[in-house]
Amino acid sequence: MSVKLNHKLPGVMNKVNIKKRKTLMTRTILFVNITLLAATMLQSCHSSSKEEQPESDPTAKAPAYKVTAVEKGRLSSTLEIPGELVAFQQVDLYSKVNSFVKKMYVDVGSEVKAGQLLATMEAPEINSQLTGAESRLKSVEALYTASKAYYNRLLETSKTPGTISPADLDAALAKQNSDYAQLEAAKAAYREITDNKNYLEIRAPFSGVISARNVSAGAYVGPSGKGSELPVFILQEQKHLRLVVAVPEAYTGYLSSGSEVDFTVKSFPGKSFKAKVTRMAGVLDNRLRSERVEMDVINTDKKLLPGMVAEIKLTLPAKDSTFIVPQSAVVNSPERIFVVKVNNGKAEWVTVHKGRESDGKAEVYGDLNVGDILVEKATEEIRNGSAIDVAK
Repeated sequence: MSVKLNHKLPGVMNKVNIKKRKTLMTRTILFVNITLLAATMLQSCHSSSKEEQPESDPTAKAPAYKVTAVEKGRLSSTLEIPGELVAFQQVDLYSKVNSFVKKMYVDVGSEVKAGQLLATMEAPEINSQLTGAESRLKSVEALYTASKAYYNRLLETSKTPGTISPADLDAALAKQNSDYAQLEAAKAAYREITDNKNYLEIRAPFSGVISARNVSAGAYVGPSGKGSELPVFILQEQKHLRLVVAVPEAYTGYLSSGSEVDFTVKSFPGKSFKAKVTRMAGVLDNRLRSERVEMDVINTDKKLLPGMVAEIKLTLPAKDSTFIVPQSAVVNSPERIFVVKVNNGKAEWVTVHKGRESDGKAEVYGDLNVGDILVEKATEEIRNGSAIDVAK
């Protein structure tokens, strides 16, 4: 049994080895083919990339650029900011004394003149006080008249020597002066009550329009906090308005008194109004860091109303002349701001500080002179010191 097994084993092993060698040769041939294919593709790509890149021409000219000359001038810009229209004059009208409203002669929207009677109040206790003050005034006036007459008689009698002692004459004069002081005090008290009675009438302090009425006839009124929380009337002058605007700190140096501005309101789209700078605060607001500027607006037709929001266009002319260049000539790089100056056919980067911009122009400050030639459309691709040609 063992002899038969040893006889058949070499044949089986030979078949296995032949099969393994065939598989190994197949894999080797496949690997070689893949390697040759990859090498062929890399070579073709390398050759095509060489064909796409043209060889540099040492005789090629420098690129040509449009240029512009540095000018000096004043650049005017426009600032658009919101403002508010307010009444030129506005006052809250209260009753000076505690009283009741007797009659009201005007209402909301009434146009009144200065000094016109707006309302009357009544306070019965004031009439009683006035009657008492008048009686006391008459009493004191009678006493003064008597003491004055007595003194005058003594004075005439004293002209005869030995008739009137000087002490009696002095006492009569003192009594006259005392009664005169009492009379003046009574007159003052009477005037005070009379003035209080006059306060029972509310009159317009200036011409304007009644914009609010907070009470009706019969209401109890008085000074703020003592009789009324709200005023009896609110009076506004509307034919003359103030246009109030807060100008940011960066632009305060460009405004001056008398500057004319244009503004619009939403109520009249497409229509522009004019105003002139009349008052400037001369100090910055601590919270907004801005200056309060006021302009007078004549509003005789009363189309504009207090409280309207206006869009204001402020023209900001430069006070001093500066270098003016196209905006495209200024390059804002992460490292610095510069312009490209053409100097003997070479590009020279000149560091500048940029000011205002308007209508495609920009203010610049730097080592420049009037007439210097700059690249009109400068970029960082124009390297410092590179050759540059001027387009004709």
